[in-house]
Amino acid sequence: MTTVSSHIENSICTITLDRPDALNAFNSQMMHDLCMAFLQATEDETAKVIVLTGAGRAFSAGADLKSMGGTPDPDKKTLNEMLVAIIDCPKPFLIAANGLGVGIGMTILGLADLVIVAESAKFKAPFSSLGLTAEAASTYTFSRLMGHQQAAWVLLSSEWFSANQIVDMGLAAEVVPDDDVLDRTYEKARVLANLPLASLVQTKTLMQQHHRPAMKQAIIDEGKGLAALAGGQANREAIKAFLEKRQADFSEL
Repeated sequence: MTTVSSHIENSICTITLDRPDALNAFNSQMMHDLCMAFLQATEDETAKVIVLTGAGRAFSAGADLKSMGGTPDPDKKTLNEMLVAIIDCPKPFLIAANGLGVGIGMTILGLADLVIVAESAKFKAPFSSLGLTAEAASTYTFSRLMGHQQAAWVLLSSEWFSANQIVDMGLAAEVVPDDDVLDRTYEKARVLANLPLASLVQTKTLMQQHHRPAMKQAIIDEGKGLAALAGGQANREAIKAFLEKRQADFSEL
């Protein structure tokens, strides 16, 4: 069963994280499906702009901790492959963060060219509280977007941040009412979709060409850090406590 849906209309490819019952948490299937969606949108000549959003009330609750620890499927794209597909995508990439963003649901914002957030959305990089470390190249992108001290606090503290706070930090461009987040993102996407694709691609390439190798290296280094910490005592204890507390936390949002 697919966990990601996509369609192209008026040169805009909309990719939707589609596990609403799980708050669009990432499992191995979603990583594979999102990777394939980006690869297909990159190759499809009818798509000029990509918009990523979430189904239901969350953008993404991060990694699906219940699915962690299983045997990797060699036929599925990995987290790193998914992230590289996003980084290498030459087309403008917009995010309509329609709700809750936790873990990769927050760090993936650093890979977008433009982020619009719903005013009720809350964001958290909970890695320290889970005995883990950050991912999605956020150890590189967050410092570049926010400055070192703000990025360090976001990635180290495991605190919640409001939509207005992440705009003030530089991680998103604009806060809009919840019901308007997708419309506003499409409004921005249509501006770009009416322009020549070759120009969009060339400008994005010039802006990103020095950052892409650093982001890819960050992904590799973060993966090593995660591997070193995953399964350790702090990680096991933190995940157990997190799973017990998670439902109570989300019910308050």
